[in-house]
Amino acid sequence: MSGVAIYVEGGGDAASTKAAVRGGFASFLRRAKDAARKRGWHWKVVACGGRDEATRAFLHATEDDATTLALLLLDAEGPVTASPAIHVWAGGAVPSGVDGERVHLMVQLMETWLVADPDALARYYGQGFLRNALPKALDLEGVPKPRILLTLGHATRNTRTKGTYHKIRHGAELLAAIDSDVVRTRCRHCSRLLDYLDSVIK
Repeated sequence: MSGVAIYVEGGGDAASTKAAVRGGFASFLRRAKDAARKRGWHWKVVACGGRDEATRAFLHATEDDATTLALLLLDAEGPVTASPAIHVWAGGAVPSGVDGERVHLMVQLMETWLVADPDALARYYGQGFLRNALPKALDLEGVPKPRILLTLGHATRNTRTKGTYHKIRHGAELLAAIDSDVVRTRCRHCSRLLDYLDSVIK
């Protein structure tokens, strides 16, 4: 193995927003990135836009480059009751040759990871941020997607400089601001991703 490539859902269609998402995830995963670089491995995050595009890019990478550790990272979009690979290919067989350990989910969506670190959100949004509006559950993965989005919008709507949360304007910057060690305590699939990267790289 000589490198890591993570194919993520997000970034839309514009090159500028995809670049922002790449930077956000690179910052969020900076420890794994630094560990890979110390080993002399290359590292890249590929923002693919939609879910289908990310999945296709991941499958193509697993077929064409055996020297790079290709990972897939998607929003779960709902509760996860099976392995991430089975969740992604619900209703169909996991493609031949896919290592299920390389398939990872943000449960139930990326914003769940954001609200897991209210201190970082408070620093980012500043005056007017309503910290108490965020879910207080220790296991945030059980909080439904609509509630995560509703409470995040409510917590940020009165902030003076940033305004109400907007995925394109704020999402990547918040990914770079939140602490992965904090997020993993409330989101077990985040911990699964970090543990997998750590085990493979080290």
